[in-house]
Amino acid sequence: MTGSEIREALEVAGVRPNRQLGQNFLCDPQVARWITDQLDPQPEDTVVEVGPGTGALTSQLLGRVKRLVLVEFDSRLAAWLSERFAERDDVEVHHADGARFDPRGLWKHRPVKFLGNLPYSAGGAILRNFLSRPHPFSRAVIMLQKEVIDRMCAVPRTKDYGVLTLRVCSEWQVEPLKIVPPEAFHPRPRIDSTVALLTPLVDRLPVFDARRFDELIRRGFSQRRKQLRKQMPDDPAWDEVAEALGIAPTARAEELSLDDWVAVTRAYDPHPLKEVPQRDGERFDVVDEDDQVVGQASRAEVHAKGLLHRAVHIFVVNGRGELLLQQRSRLKDVHPGVWDSSVAGHLDAGEDYEAAARREMVEEMGIEEAVPEEVGRITACEATGWEHVRLYLVRWEGRPSFPCAEVEAVLWLGSEEIDAWIAARPEDFASGFLECWRVARGR
Repeated sequence: MTGSEIREALEVAGVRPNRQLGQNFLCDPQVARWITDQLDPQPEDTVVEVGPGTGALTSQLLGRVKRLVLVEFDSRLAAWLSERFAERDDVEVHHADGARFDPRGLWKHRPVKFLGNLPYSAGGAILRNFLSRPHPFSRAVIMLQKEVIDRMCAVPRTKDYGVLTLRVCSEWQVEPLKIVPPEAFHPRPRIDSTVALLTPLVDRLPVFDARRFDELIRRGFSQRRKQLRKQMPDDPAWDEVAEALGIAPTARAEELSLDDWVAVTRAYDPHPLKEVPQRDGERFDVVDEDDQVVGQASRAEVHAKGLLHRAVHIFVVNGRGELLLQQRSRLKDVHPGVWDSSVAGHLDAGEDYEAAARREMVEEMGIEEAVPEEVGRITACEATGWEHVRLYLVRWEGRPSFPCAEVEAVLWLGSEEIDAWIAARPEDFASGFLECWRVARGR
């Protein structure tokens, strides 16, 4: 869209650009086309665009992708966009605050990419809402004021390096692509903007507890000129952590690299299973088709030979009727990286089902007092990994605490949304969970 077209659209929508809302509308069609090309749009993609405004970027993607999801804060522009695209079934418009929009419904639309000419005032909050773990996005192209992109790409021991740098770079590789001058916008901002490409980090860092990481970097940078020993938790002692990691005990937050901060996070993680994705030496009861014990074998042998054994799955449900899903760690030997039951695990040799359910709830999610209710049984089959499964239901409202070696992330999701996600992308789930979901769906 050209400048005159944008001014005409704003007049029709009854919008006078608001500086406080960061309403600077891109009016250079060549720049708009170039920006959308960086997203590498494919016919099967869903693109989520936050802050579409008058649709300068949107118009460059029409017909190039499967679906466009537009999230616009200004009610007048949202109404104008809804009317403009009323005849298209591949565009959906949401009048919503990008910092508060619920992105959980996007998983079923994968592959999903993120696009945003983001308002200067709320860009950080929008990025945190959409692009923090767990997220469904495979690629993101954003435009923000140059100073914010500079902070994302900052290096240690510089004034720009801080919480934003570490939050973004712990999940994404950030590549600044182009500086866009003020004359490309209406009205003209007072500063330059930068377009950046974000691609997910894949196996670049060891597994770590993302929530603990965020807590520690906020502590560290709350008074960035003070030594970290005054900001970190008391246990373990900072001097012990620093010595073990080869960090100067007098170090300040801005002196630690991303790798250092991940190592510090792992050092302060108290979970006893933080290094253990699975224990190959575990002994399981081997059973027959009727679930009767016929012997014992190690975990590795049971899986290698496809021997029948026992497992529990626990569905944890909150007061809103949402199920807690866990994303399995990439370190798991079976179904790495996919979504699974709230809690799942094998029975140890000689252990009964309910005892195993209670133990696994504590180990995997930190659930100690809830009472599991048996709601189903599944006979061993290929889909369950040759496990006889007892399925339990637990109602719980707490905050999950999980070992990062076993669980990548968690997500609360309603049953209808899970149904839609499974229908669209069954490959995103562990096969054992799918069997349990069929049994439990009516409950």
